[in-house]
Amino acid sequence: MRSIPDLARASQILKEVFGFDSFRDIQEEIVGHVSAGGDALVLMPTGGGKSLCYQIPAMLRPGVGVVISPLIALMKDQVDALRQVGVRASYLNSTLALSEAKHVERNLIDGELDLLYVAPERLLTDRFLGLLEKASLSLFAIDEAHCVSQWGHDFRREYLGLGVLGDRFPGVPRVALTATADDVTRREIIEKLNLDTAERFIASFDRPNIHYRVLDKQNARQQLLRFYQNEHQGQSGIVYCLSRRNVDETVNWLQRHDVKAVPYHAGLNGETRRCNQERFLQEEGLVVVATIAFGMGIDKPDVRFVAHLDVPRSLESYYQETGRAGRDGLPANAFMTYGLGDVVTMRRMLESSEAEEAYKRVTQQKLNALLGYCESPRCRRQILLSYFGEDLEKPCGNCDTCLSPVETWDGTVAVQKVLSAVYRTGQRFGAGHVIDVVMGKSTPRMVRFGHDQLTTFGVGKELDGRQWRSVTRQLVAAGYLTTDAEGIGSLKLTESSAAVLRGEVKVQLRRDPVITPDKRQAKKATPVRNELRGEVEQGLYEALRSLRSELAREQQVPPYVIFHDVTLRQMATDRSNSLLKLSHVTGIGEAKLKRYGPTFLAKILEYLNKTAEFKLPPPEEESASSESKLVSTDTASKTLELRLAGYSLEQIAEERNIKVRTVEGHISELVYRNDLTAREACGLINHQIEEILRAREALPQDLRGKLRPLFEVLEERYSYLQLKCALATLTP
Repeated sequence: MRSIPDLARASQILKEVFGFDSFRDIQEEIVGHVSAGGDALVLMPTGGGKSLCYQIPAMLRPGVGVVISPLIALMKDQVDALRQVGVRASYLNSTLALSEAKHVERNLIDGELDLLYVAPERLLTDRFLGLLEKASLSLFAIDEAHCVSQWGHDFRREYLGLGVLGDRFPGVPRVALTATADDVTRREIIEKLNLDTAERFIASFDRPNIHYRVLDKQNARQQLLRFYQNEHQGQSGIVYCLSRRNVDETVNWLQRHDVKAVPYHAGLNGETRRCNQERFLQEEGLVVVATIAFGMGIDKPDVRFVAHLDVPRSLESYYQETGRAGRDGLPANAFMTYGLGDVVTMRRMLESSEAEEAYKRVTQQKLNALLGYCESPRCRRQILLSYFGEDLEKPCGNCDTCLSPVETWDGTVAVQKVLSAVYRTGQRFGAGHVIDVVMGKSTPRMVRFGHDQLTTFGVGKELDGRQWRSVTRQLVAAGYLTTDAEGIGSLKLTESSAAVLRGEVKVQLRRDPVITPDKRQAKKATPVRNELRGEVEQGLYEALRSLRSELAREQQVPPYVIFHDVTLRQMATDRSNSLLKLSHVTGIGEAKLKRYGPTFLAKILEYLNKTAEFKLPPPEEESASSESKLVSTDTASKTLELRLAGYSLEQIAEERNIKVRTVEGHISELVYRNDLTAREACGLINHQIEEILRAREALPQDLRGKLRPLFEVLEERYSYLQLKCALATLTP
């Protein structure tokens, strides 16, 4: 029988450790199920909080949670982030020295870890499985579980062996997690991982903060540059290209136009890839141009855009890759350029591969679904969610087709002209030549083949070249035309073509919007949570970002490991001028409040006091301990030196020419920072601290932030300084 989960304790961990007031969507249900010992399959969008679904159960259950992750390059960042909030986490991979690995293994056996990250290749070795049998295990978390699917977009053969965990470690719950899986992939995850009895938890796939946009490819790099300069100057982003050559050329192009960009693809040596990935994680405002080799497992929350200069392989790939934008919930862009050449290239690659016919057939279906997404006049988000089995009742209002509705027109006659031209030229020529025939362009090639004498020559002068390319592209996407298997790009008729030529089928086409170089497509941004209002908040936010960057460089960790942008925004908008206020900011748990609270508070106070528009009021005389912490870290440290030298409070005040009450504020802050114990500060011993804290808890909620009611209920047996120091111990 499974134990009943302590959801109250789970909520406490959520707040105290991770700094969140409440669970999102189905997180609490998953945490309860896994904590009670149940297996689970979790499908949740990128940025939806999947990691908490195994991190909190691992902390609630006895033993260590083993997290199987496919990319060792990102384990350190994940572990660094957990250590920042006080979680005992580590990793085992080939980057560790032998002595470091042995230390981690000892911690594993001795029960000194809450979470251990490991790659599937290492986990499945006999030695490591034997090591796990000696440890107390709380759960197994199989991250990026879609890697088990041979039909998926990120197949990893080593994942196929993970089904052994259920047999080898009965009674240890397993949770498989992914952000992307259609019905076929879900079934394969269940089958290959032996999770037949696992509870399925499927959250909404919707990422409402992402604005989806697809453009007719004209000059993809120029379109990208214009998009970046207009909307994302100086921000982090990922640009995906199909080939290594395109990656390198795009990086060079962007650098020539003063964009800070680096490449990432399999043709680079390992050290260069590692360095560029590390720069992307740790620097702000860097753009990575990459093949699909880059991105899985990237936890960087402030990626403001993902751009595709070539179409991805499927809607799963597209969703997974675009999902790396806006993980922090703030507005982000998914930008893609798409043209007929992409379709030809993708189909050539598929036909020339040595894959089995069944795989080619499924892959072709997935490509067709992607092309349908690109060409449809419907809401992008409705199409995307429908692909994953989710219905969105109303258009989203945050994609290009919603904000700039696409017209449709009866293109039957135009389609018949193109199909006739393809047929009469012998189905041996590409789109460019076919369009020249329809438009009546008498080129040397046209004359050489005698195509200027065809009845279809010049029958389509009512449309320009861009419009005819759109018609042809839509015909290929809809299956009325296909491209040759040899990869030359020749257009050929399909079985569906005949009915259109005979007039039995009407064809509706979308009319591509005309976008001039100096006119951006209309876009209504998703509202920003904690929107910065005016120069004061914007300036404070930038000051906090600068402080965060400085601390990150000192610790050699990515800035977001310290605080996310959302957290800094809330600090700025709330003007959090006390540690108590900081403790209510999203993303600040007890460990981070203790570690960074005084430093960020000092920066906030410094900035706001310099701003004529906003001056801080003096603290109330009867405020709680948190109010006594509104002091500079440096000045408190000077008080500490004198106190440790044996000075009394009165002597410190006289020596420093400050008031005794100010010294008391320093002393309580020093207790909060663990630089002094309550006994060293004011003579309090443990049972007295417990008495004070019990008395505080007995007070009505609205009185717990004041010292006088506490002073009176304890019959004035403790001084205000003692009360402040006791309350300062509340945050370890």
